Amino acid sequence: MNSCFRPIAPACHLLLFASLGAVGGVLAADDSVIRFGQSAALAGPTRELGEGMKLGLDAAFNEINESGGVHGYRLELVSLDDGYEPEAAIVNTRALIEERQVFALIGPVGTPTSTAAQPIATEAGIPYIGAFTGAEFLRDAESLPNVINVRASYFQETEEMAARLSLDLGLDTVSIFYQDDSYGRAGLNGLRRAVEIYGMEIREEVSYPRNTEAVKLALLDLRRAGAEAVVIIGAYQPASTMIRWARKLNYSPYFINISFIGSEALARTLGQDGEGVYVTQVVPFPEDASLPVVAEYQAALRRINSSATPSFVSLEGYLAGRLAAEGLRLAGPEPSREGFLRALKTSGEINLSGFRLTYGLNDNQGSDQVYLTVIDESGDFTSVDRIEPR
Repeated sequence: MNSCFRPIAPACHLLLFASLGAVGGVLAADDSVIRFGQSAALAGPTRELGEGMKLGLDAAFNEINESGGVHGYRLELVSLDDGYEPEAAIVNTRALIEERQVFALIGPVGTPTSTAAQPIATEAGIPYIGAFTGAEFLRDAESLPNVINVRASYFQETEEMAARLSLDLGLDTVSIFYQDDSYGRAGLNGLRRAVEIYGMEIREEVSYPRNTEAVKLALLDLRRAGAEAVVIIGAYQPASTMIRWARKLNYSPYFINISFIGSEALARTLGQDGEGVYVTQVVPFPEDASLPVVAEYQAALRRINSSATPSFVSLEGYLAGRLAAEGLRLAGPEPSREGFLRALKTSGEINLSGFRLTYGLNDNQGSDQVYLTVIDESGDFTSVDRIEPR
């Protein structure tokens, strides 16, 4: 390992950022605008995730621009649809960097798309900010000096799941239903690690293909195995289809979903079948205006769309947008990509109106918070501390 990635000495700072490449030091702004690019699913079965992240980013940037921007610059978001497919994410990422000349990429949605797009951004020295994924590969701050994460990781979410199933319910086995791609396998690897911590075992591992709802055979395998609890690493459409089929078959294990699921979309598609379904979250409750950043998010959302309903996804997009603005503020009146990344990683704690993020030169993940929620009888989410035995 390079000695500069042990407890980091000041002399190593320049070596870290030199690895970003020549483009990393370029000011990517015209006279008045700093442009950010987003590749996300804006159509197809996971579109509500991309739309939610875009909505939150738009709300944050509009709020910032209304207050005068950052050092006189307006922030602009260019969003392209990748349909949650890696090949499209590659095309979009190259177009955003080479044709639209964005300052940074922000709010990409998904592990398979990030797996495809991140290497392009890293090679070009373009900041890759606030990806809507908890995949562990993006937490490798040593190899990826251009990546800045907001949220807790899938390893942390699955560890919380195992803790609740073991400590609250006394279960010693759990099964998993996961998307058969890099996202699903990231969650599977996290769960395998988590069950070892709590002395549990995985009883059944079943998967389904991305961007489909071909889940019935997987459900039958889960029921045949007698799974008492099922961790779901998937998207809202296939997950809701699987849970609805389970209800029809009078099969009712504890269902617990990872945050990427798209909570509000899941609850809506489940309807009355959603009661008692758990979801881990990585941002605060979007209806809890007692936290100043949530109150500001709600007001910003109303200003751009008075009919928009607060959601976990758009709140995460808003937080990513606020973090980007803070990085630009800290970088000074002539923000370069290199200066932006250095400012975030050397600033200590960043307080986004009560939501605190902490980075370091060897730590590119701001928050470690994982929250547990459950769908109640009215179809709304409730914040809870534990899973209640039935």
